[in-house]
Amino acid sequence: MKLTILVPCFNECSTINEILSRVEACSYQPKEIIVIDDCSTDGTRDILRKRAARNSEQIIFHEKNQGKGAALRAGIAAATGDIIIIQDADLEYDPNDIPRVIEPILVDRADVVYGSRFVGGEAHRVLYFWHRIGNGLLTLMSNMLTDLNLSDMETGYKAFRAEVLKKIKLEELRFGFEPEITAKISKLPNVRVLKLVYRIMEEPI
Repeated sequence: MKLTILVPCFNECSTINEILSRVEACSYQPKEIIVIDDCSTDGTRDILRKRAARNSEQIIFHEKNQGKGAALRAGIAAATGDIIIIQDADLEYDPNDIPRVIEPILVDRADVVYGSRFVGGEAHRVLYFWHRIGNGLLTLMSNMLTDLNLSDMETGYKAFRAEVLKKIKLEELRFGFEPEITAKISKLPNVRVLKLVYRIMEEPI
């Protein structure tokens, strides 16, 4: 199955080359990388324009800042992979985790996978206290509205079967994308399986 990695970015000049190098080094093949620059003003666009052309990489430039949701919509429309995963450009998430996150889709155990920073018994990065509290409150509210039991709704690692993601009409332009996609995925009927909802899993990252 072909993997599409979406990399939305805005003013990430200090990290964009490093994150793209790490994404390229991800062991999974075949893959395509789609970078969506949301009208950066710090030199990120210049860095991207100077990158050597790569067959596996496509760069989309927005001429007006529209927000992460709009950037992801552009990336989803351009994606040709069977699986689509989101990779933030700020180095918070390690691309070495990508194969683990998409594994449940590859073995047909899930249609959507969220990479969770808060589950699993492995060593994990320590986060800021108030960041964790805010994330927990947003996840709790999302779970109440969707009847899911996610531990990390705001995670930057979300992977989807492309056929599922492309069925959804996304409307949020900015960071409202996270709760919007979660709510719409939770209600989307899977007509192939007696109209049950799509299978959602979490993987520790």
